[in-house]
Formats: sequence, C-alpha cells, structure tokens
Amino acid sequence: MQGSVTDKIAMASFSASPSSGFFSAPLWRSAFRPFYLFGASYGALFMLAWLGAYVDMWPAMSPGMPLRFWHGHEIVFGFAAAIITGIVLTALPTWVGTEEIKGGRLALLATLWLAGRIAVWLAPWLPLATVAAFDCALFPAVALMVGPQLLRAKNRLYLLLLPVLAGLFAANIAFHLGSASFGLRLAIYSIMLLYVLKGGVLIPVFTGNALREKKRGDDIPLFFGLDVLAAVSIVVLAGLDLAALPARWTGLAAAAACLIHALRLARWRGWLVMDAPLVFVMHLGYAWLVVALGLKAAADLAGAVPESAWLHAFTVGALGMMMMGLMTRVVLRHTGRPLILPPAIVAAFALMFAAALLRVSAALLDLGHTFVATSTLLWIAPFLAYLALFGAILLRPSKGHG
Repeated sequence: MQGSVTDKIAMASFSASPSSGFFSAPLWRSAFRPFYLFGASYGALFMLAWLGAYVDMWPAMSPGMPLRFWHGHEIVFGFAAAIITGIVLTALPTWVGTEEIKGGRLALLATLWLAGRIAVWLAPWLPLATVAAFDCALFPAVALMVGPQLLRAKNRLYLLLLPVLAGLFAANIAFHLGSASFGLRLAIYSIMLLYVLKGGVLIPVFTGNALREKKRGDDIPLFFGLDVLAAVSIVVLAGLDLAALPARWTGLAAAAACLIHALRLARWRGWLVMDAPLVFVMHLGYAWLVVALGLKAAADLAGAVPESAWLHAFTVGALGMMMMGLMTRVVLRHTGRPLILPPAIVAAFALMFAAALLRVSAALLDLGHTFVATSTLLWIAPFLAYLALFGAILLRPSKGHG
C-alpha cells in the first residue's frame, strides 16, 4: 500500500542516505546515542554555568531575563528535551513497531536541538523571532517524522504522544512571546503527562520481569481504569492550574492526583525489587512524583509550602531518577551489553536521590544558597558519571554489529 501524502512529505523533508559516510557512523544509528550524549553533556555544563551565575561568580547569559526563567527554560527545552527525545524515539520502534529514526533524519533532529541551544545563548544579539524559530523547531520536526506512523499504529493510545509534543511546542512559543511562567508550567505538565503514560507501561513491565527472574512473583496485572484515571488527574490539574483558577480547586485536584498515583505506585510492589537497582530507581522516581503532587496540594491548600518545592520534587526527583534509570537500561540493552550495573552508576542513582532530597529540603526550609549549590553539584555528578562510563560506548558500534 502506498504511504500517505503526509508520510511522503516527512520522508522527503527529513531524509538523507545513511548507507555511507558521515550518516553511517554509530552515533546516528539510534536516537538514544546523540541525544543522551548531548543531553547529559549539556545538562552538566549548563548547570555549572547557571550555578556560577547563581552564586555571583560571573554574570548570567540572560540579560533582561530573570535567572530563574533562563534556568527553567534550558533545563526543560535544552537538557530534558534532548533526553526525552532520545527515550521516545528509541522506544517507539520496539513498543509500537514504527520505523527507527536514524541516519540523516536523526542528524537533522540533533542539529535542530543544537541550533536551539546556540540561539538561546546568543539571544542578546539576535532578533527574538530568530531565537524562537530555532529554539522551537525540534518538537514539530519530531511530530512530523513519527506522526504518520503513529496514525497507522494498531494501539491508538500511542497517539497521545502527539498532544504531548504539541503541548511542549506551545509552551516554548508562549515562553518566547513573553509568558515565561505560563510556558514553563505548560511544559512541566506536558512532561508530567508523558512521564505518567510511559512510566505506567515501563515500570510494571520491568518489575514483572524482575519478579519472575528472582522467583518472587509474576507479571503486574494491568488496571486500565486506574491508568486512565492517573492520566486524567494530571490533565485536570494542569487545566485548573494553567487557567489560574482558585488555589483551592488546584489544591484539591493535586491532592486527588497524589492519592491516585500513590495507589498506582503501591500496586507495582517496588519493595520486592529493592535489590534490583535498575528497576527500583524507577519506583523511587515515581515516588517523587507522588511527593511532588502532595507538595503541590499543600502549597495551594495551606499556602505554607513554596511552589519551588513541588516543582523540584518532580524535575530533580521524579524526572532525574527516571532519566538515569532509562538512560542506563537503554545504553546497555541497545548496545548488546548485559544489564549489569557498574557500581558507579548505582552510586549515581543515590546521588540523584540525595540531590532531590536536598533541593526540596532547601525550598521547604529556606536553607539558602549553599544548600542549593550543593544539591546542584549532586545533580551534576550522576550525569558526569554516565558520560565517563557510557560516553565512548555511545560513539562505538554495538556489540555483535562490527
């Protein structure tokens, strides 16, 4: 059967022959390779640059923009965008059966991400429209490449990826149009929805595998109604919060979401896989999501909790730990290596947990710059460890493939 017109346009716009030359290098054989390498590197370098500005060692590279917005934008649309793109594009061929994005098309996506970073750093000397055009190009390009294939997928639930990408694109546009706070919140909720959707598939599957391997149980049974409720709870919370409705409403929505996701997490029986760090780190990450929702409820209902507490519980705790777990699993599995963790990676998981605990504590107790700086260094360390252990592997052929 002939492909759709949209599919043909996507192929024509984002194709280049991967059979020889530059595009045949191992780096362009799967999306996790460039995006994990660039994302982890950028995350560590950017946070060091931000930390120096935060403690007044040097001026921020964001004249005219509050440092917190510059920090938030590049963490979300720079660092997180790279890791999320790598995770999603690597997972789709296995879980949905889509064509793998590689070669010239993958190089184009990586170039768009890099162009966005350069444009943001050069923003003081470039027209706003130019910065926005480069910085906002990645997610529409990803959607154009995978959208036609998702439309033909048997499992229609995977189409939910498209509104998530649209949400991230709209969030970045809003940021550049001057609605920085709204844009960052929309981006956080878009990522949270993707986190809930993807975590709800991967965590029970990997947990069931670990339970069978250790002879402690069987598959985690699906509870479709609860999974739907979990996703809907995030959408409802996001809608109420972004619409700036009364704090009582958003607080109640966050409290309900917290209970729903706590029940979901409990069903997965993570305590039975505490000796399987590659799986248990995902449970810990999801637990931080529950904490984040609880803190959001406390912030809106009682007013005694600063907003930054729940935001960092999600971004540092939930997102950071899930990213480290998936990045490690993917690089080992997809390069033909056994799922045996180097001790340094287990230590990196612990450092990420400590970074989240310290950063949230600093927000809750107003502990000051020293504690924030320490938590930042603890956050950077796991990504440096990842690069030291796996950076070269990302550039080399997979085992058994020459």
